[in-house]
Amino acid sequence: MIDSLPGAGPKNAITDVAGVTVGHQRRWDERWATGSTVVLTPEGAAGAVDVRGAGPGTRETDVLAPDHLVQRVHGVLLGGGSAYGLAAADGVMRWLAERGHGVPVGPTPHEVVPVVPAAVLFDLPMSDWGRRPDATFGYAACEARTGSHPGAGNVGAGTGAVAGAIKGGVGTASAVLADGTVVGALMAVNSRGTVVDPATGLPWAADSGLAGEFDLPRPEPENVASAARLTARPDREGNEIAPLNTTIGVVATDAALGKPECRRIAVAAHDGLARAVRPAHGMTDGDTVFALATGDRAGAPAAGEPGWIAALDEVCTAAAQVTARAIVHAVLAAESVGAVPCYTRLYHPGRE
Repeated sequence: MIDSLPGAGPKNAITDVAGVTVGHQRRWDERWATGSTVVLTPEGAAGAVDVRGAGPGTRETDVLAPDHLVQRVHGVLLGGGSAYGLAAADGVMRWLAERGHGVPVGPTPHEVVPVVPAAVLFDLPMSDWGRRPDATFGYAACEARTGSHPGAGNVGAGTGAVAGAIKGGVGTASAVLADGTVVGALMAVNSRGTVVDPATGLPWAADSGLAGEFDLPRPEPENVASAARLTARPDREGNEIAPLNTTIGVVATDAALGKPECRRIAVAAHDGLARAVRPAHGMTDGDTVFALATGDRAGAPAAGEPGWIAALDEVCTAAAQVTARAIVHAVLAAESVGAVPCYTRLYHPGRE
């Protein structure tokens, strides 16, 4: 349990950050278990990315380099479907463009190009072959956008996610700093590494929670021993498959920051990922974190002004913490899919 940071925002979600909404779309039935999640900033946000896994599936990440022209991001797409799922970003672009959100490229308001970076995770074995997100998923996720708590577990990009040998999912968390700055994370957990300590049956990052946030009972020893025997990544039918994975997510803040500062936030967020997933950043992972700064909160020191380094360090510290907490929420909220068991089924039978 961490007491060094102030508490979470009222929703304990990335949507506590002003200017951010989230939408999910999924298909989950006997032939499908996949989906897409969109983090929308239609009015634009400074953005950056840090890719640490060796097998990423991404789109529009080069535009986020600090020395490149475009300065504002209008949405980020996180999706299942491996590289095929990047097509869902087309639907996000269409939804934004229909509403006039994007980089102006012509004399009339509708002549815009939305900037929508994207990252995908590998969940193909959880659906029949050929069933993966397309542009309709991205558009529907935008239509489902909310500023309330966006949900967790088997939603959006987390529908077919698997973390180690158990069900993964989507999780979110937030923190409010002493000066009022809000930092939030949303993570889709589909890792090769484990998210649970096999010796205790508790998530690795359970001690990163705020007071009372998780309150997990210690699993019974026999359940811990039984779960520890699950080491291989299963498909939906329970067959062992090669580990092709990826944990992806977005960290957002309402601070007025630019692309270079967002890059530092994305780097720091990976510290939280590595606390919660062990090992992380492997050859078959595509671990990718985007960072967004909406600038909706005025008053924080700008780059170069007195105090700006300390202020940025506080945001980066919070980024790592909310990332780890979001990963724990993803695992605790996940539901079993087929032969892939969720945390609750394994460690607390009868409570699923």
